[in-house]
Amino acid sequence: MPDSATPPPVTADAPHVDESLVTYTNLIYALHSLSLLIGLTTFHTIVGSFVCGLPSIVAVIMNYARRSATRGTYLESHFRWQIRTFWFAALWAVVSLGVAATIIGIPLALLGICALAIWIIYRVARGWLALRDKRPMYV
Repeated sequence: MPDSATPPPVTADAPHVDESLVTYTNLIYALHSLSLLIGLTTFHTIVGSFVCGLPSIVAVIMNYARRSATRGTYLESHFRWQIRTFWFAALWAVVSLGVAATIIGIPLALLGICALAIWIIYRVARGWLALRDKRPMYV
């Protein structure tokens, strides 16, 4: 019995995808990964680097700039996945900072930031692996 959480592979009757868009999408995942690497190797945090770092901000702008070109292809789901990853990370980073405003909430905020960092790494890795396999992302 197939796993219901795994999207079906792209079939022969799927719309043709321009290879330059696949390369473009790989570049966007690479920019997000660069933000993660910067967060891991510098004094920045993974979340701070992902939400406020130039590579991820450029990647999201690139997503919005070419989003219409991916309509009807499996890349549309990757663009939606990348955009949602960025904006939900920004939202939860703000929520965690709000929780940290109280002294009692600081441990909870730190836990939230750590969980968010793991979630961001998961989303970038899972999306890039699915793109490599030419599979759409579930959204």
